[in-house]
Amino acid sequence: MCRRGPDLILLGSLLLVSACGGGGGGPAGPSSPSPVTTYPLNVVVYYDQNANGSLDPNEAVRLPGIDVVAGSATARTDRGTGRAVVQAQAGAQLVAIRTESLPPGWVPTAGVTVDVPGTAEVRLPVRLPIGANQPNVYVTFGDSLTVGVGSATGAGYRTPLEAQLASYFGEATVVASGRDGSFSTLGAARIPGVMSRERPAYLLILYGTNDWNDQRCQTAPPASCFTIEQLRIIVDYVKRQGSIPVLGTLPPTNPAMAPPERTQWNAQMNALIKNLATTEGAMVADVFAAFPTNSAELSRLFVDDVHPNDSGYALIAQGFLRAFTTSRTGQPGPSALFADMPSFGFSDPGRLGAAPVRR
Repeated sequence: MCRRGPDLILLGSLLLVSACGGGGGGPAGPSSPSPVTTYPLNVVVYYDQNANGSLDPNEAVRLPGIDVVAGSATARTDRGTGRAVVQAQAGAQLVAIRTESLPPGWVPTAGVTVDVPGTAEVRLPVRLPIGANQPNVYVTFGDSLTVGVGSATGAGYRTPLEAQLASYFGEATVVASGRDGSFSTLGAARIPGVMSRERPAYLLILYGTNDWNDQRCQTAPPASCFTIEQLRIIVDYVKRQGSIPVLGTLPPTNPAMAPPERTQWNAQMNALIKNLATTEGAMVADVFAAFPTNSAELSRLFVDDVHPNDSGYALIAQGFLRAFTTSRTGQPGPSALFADMPSFGFSDPGRLGAAPVRR
């Protein structure tokens, strides 16, 4: 029993808890969590071309901008190396790719469980469902815009696109298969021969610009024109051959030379092209969106009413490049992607006064 004498009243009021044997202080505050020790884990994402699950000497493609996960930790792969360093906790950790961070078409393989620390490097393969077609081969398919009419080199957008794809992934071969003045109907007719000869991983389709010149297309809404049906034939054939079709939207025309109704026709056709890509399961490259909207700037990118100069062709390349480097969720690849895009100046004065070229 705790006693209180008269001489201890004042002091006891201050020391009651202590004098009676109670606990000292008050309730303890929250304790700080112990720091978690992590260890660097190197992860590489690569293209497993022969689907054997191993990184072979001839497999040079690495995928940048890919999210990899090790337990609860994440990191993103770098451009050029496809490498990420994940700060993972000790113990057995499942290392895998976040599928939504991959560009369209790529398929991840199952993750692997590794011991941390103790594993020097984890190699995660990804694959493309292209059957027996040629890995890393891209065929551009279309009319004079594919041929490169109007460009100083005569190669159009093929050269800057190949350079950028090779810089981004590590390897790429771009083959041009264009025909001057051709309509999409000719494209549908010649697609079997092109596919048999080239067997590409991807077919980049840029057809429809010349279709506007057919009176059947000018006098009726774009939906009544033959373009979409011919593009559907091309896409379906490409898919049956195991390649990946990429539908490009039509680039704008020169506002200083082309009639306004043609610009409107292109815009309406592009909406149909995007819808076709969705319904048929094709990739879409928004070439139109790569160009500026200001009329003065836009007109400086052409040598005539429809053919770009080198700067314009670089933008077509950019439109296709974005299709290959943007994730499934719409996130672009590493920010340095277009830093070394070949630049020919915003205009090509030596060609701006050139006579119209044949389509």
